Amino acid sequence: MAGKFIIIYTTFPDLETAQRIIDSLLKNRLIACANIFKIDSIYTWKKKIERAKEYGVFIKTRKTNYKAIESFIKENHPYEVPEIICWDIKDGLSQYLVWIEEETK
Repeated sequence: MAGKFIIIYTTFPDLETAQRIIDSLLKNRLIACANIFKIDSIYTWKKKIERAKEYGVFIKTRKTNYKAIESFIKENHPYEVPEIICWDIKDGLSQYLVWIEEETK
């Protein structure tokens, strides 16, 4: 079962945007769950150091859903270049991985 699932990480400028996008992904059964948390970001943008209060999101889903999720986030995200990265889940509690599979299409 391991190797079929991923964690996607992205950020949003505010809680409302994060919740709206996550709600849509959940309703379409593209993701099983997401964890939203406040973060302080420091980064360079157009050769200038920026600081921002943002919301980070960990998304759990099937690997086969990645492209659809990436497209949906890009189309609905207010940032010009949103952060969207993912990691393979190499191992995990088998019951949890089964739950991800059952909750997604």
